[in-house]
Amino acid sequence: MRQGAMTIIESDVRLATRLATEAGDILLGIQRSGTDGGKKLGDIGDAQANAFLMRELRSARPDDSILSEEEADSPARLSAKRVWIIDLLDGTREYGEGRTDWAVHVALVIDGIATVGAVALPALHLTLTSDRPLPLRPANTPLKMLVSRTRPAAEAVAVAERLGADLLPMGSAGAKAMAVVRGEADIYLHTGGQYQWDNAAPVAVAHATGLYCARVDGSPLIYNQPETSLPDLLICRPELTERVMQALTAL
Repeated sequence: MRQGAMTIIESDVRLATRLATEAGDILLGIQRSGTDGGKKLGDIGDAQANAFLMRELRSARPDDSILSEEEADSPARLSAKRVWIIDLLDGTREYGEGRTDWAVHVALVIDGIATVGAVALPALHLTLTSDRPLPLRPANTPLKMLVSRTRPAAEAVAVAERLGADLLPMGSAGAKAMAVVRGEADIYLHTGGQYQWDNAAPVAVAHATGLYCARVDGSPLIYNQPETSLPDLLICRPELTERVMQALTAL
């Protein structure tokens, strides 16, 4: 952006917010275009949103590295201090089915930590960001545990039973994490396998909100690792952490 002779540099979080939101708008436009639903719609959305995000990030932050679900990985990112980790369409199945529980993730990882994040929920016309955390709402009664709508993890089902929590099936990882941020649910426990792009932006936003975010064994979530897999995740209200960990240990 230019204002007279002075160049205004967009902050990292504003850039993440803008790109997640605009990529979401592109995906909504494709949905409305009359393209057949299902896998074909998801493939088109993946390609166009990825092209947009890659072009914009390379233009705005040419010195940073990028890790994208849709791009070939490069070992050069491992020596980078700043790495953008993006998932241009988290919840391809839900998107193709015309559901609302899909998301766009844009995160900036600095020295392995998900520092900046924006998660767009385009079908809800909402983008949640790490710089504008929502206040934590009161816990649900009974507690609500998020699980996959198609393959709920046995560990999550067992922990929910021990806590007396109701199961809340939902689509994408981003939608589930943001449901905890928004107070629609209290616990997101996932053990079914994910990648760094599935949770980097959601973790940045959830952590800024004051939620507990870690691996299921309590170890920290470290990004920009050689292995892109990051298979398990716990996001929950901080006062529930001990109860959830005790329930996990008892399995």
